[in-house]
Amino acid sequence: MTAPPSEATLDLEGYHAGLRDYLSSSSVLDRWRGLDHATTEDRVAEHAQLIGELFRAGWSRYGWPVEAGGLGGDERHRAVFYDALSAADLPVPEQYSLLETLGPPLVHFAPDLAAAYLPRYLRGEEWWGQGFSEPDAGSDLASLRTRATRDGDGYRVNGQKIWTSHGATATRLVCLVRTGTAAERHRGLTMLLIDVDSPGVTRRPIALASDRNELAELFFDDVAVPADRLIGAEGKGWAVAMYLLQFERAMYAWLSAATALRRLRELRGQLTGHRLPDGAASRFGACYADLVALRARSAATVRRLAAGEPVGPEASVDKVLLAQVETGLHDLARDLPATGFLLGDDPAADSWRADWWYSRAATIMGGSAEVQRTILADHVLGLPRERGA
Repeated sequence: MTAPPSEATLDLEGYHAGLRDYLSSSSVLDRWRGLDHATTEDRVAEHAQLIGELFRAGWSRYGWPVEAGGLGGDERHRAVFYDALSAADLPVPEQYSLLETLGPPLVHFAPDLAAAYLPRYLRGEEWWGQGFSEPDAGSDLASLRTRATRDGDGYRVNGQKIWTSHGATATRLVCLVRTGTAAERHRGLTMLLIDVDSPGVTRRPIALASDRNELAELFFDDVAVPADRLIGAEGKGWAVAMYLLQFERAMYAWLSAATALRRLRELRGQLTGHRLPDGAASRFGACYADLVALRARSAATVRRLAAGEPVGPEASVDKVLLAQVETGLHDLARDLPATGFLLGDDPAADSWRADWWYSRAATIMGGSAEVQRTILADHVLGLPRERGA
């Protein structure tokens, strides 16, 4: 089957069955199975090609509104899509992680921008970075300093962002900037869509311990941004950020769990014919149990999003479980000799090492595990605060 059935929007089971049939029968997709990459730039370039192929076949367009290049449906279609890719031993393209985070707020708060630019993202022609963190504003975004000053029909942006995911290769940035005073804190923030190739934008890739440019820092020197690049209203950027956070907690967690399941299968395959070290079997079981717990919790969050219900602070559970899955899986790969983790010079071993280094940030990026547990203690469990807090 090369084209999805028109009724797939309403029939989730039909969509899933047709998608599985397409993924298993299309020989074109074999190019991306078992493919490892030496650099981040190589990986995202290859994944862009895969995104384009999936878009042309039509299956990746479900779950997104027609007005923004999709074919209708909801978050459940996208969840099924990521599961099916991983089950077919295909990578979930790297760019989808931020599509899930940045696409929904654009659709909700800036439908004209979504109509203009989201189809390009869905086709793999471009992807975006998330410009939130700054050198002095990581966990406390209310203290960020990058400023957008009104200038006629637009804004002039000055400041710096750091630890920007996809910042080294992104075409555009969804940036949280200050348009009000510092004293206004959250109330003085605004969300803008900024082109990376605008005059005055400088980006510097950040090489991680793996020597891969997973992140970047960006500098804005009097960058002109048209007023029609507003996402939401001026001064209401915090509301956009909180809406965005639902998808970062829910859809990103589901997508990441699908990838982790594929990687766990790959790890098991690498051990065929090798004697397992003591305790390895139980650790495999623990990793799988953590994944099942994450998916059970994340499925409930995805269903709430699909029903149009707000996702509350309990979604912090998803974030805590995801960090546990990612660190546990990659620590297991590190400790199994068959992966060649320590001394192997083949692409597969290099890939496990790079992913292990990146997994070290799982308990920090997107909100540290300590912050997530505090949110759960305060707003879900209602526990008494520590004395002096």
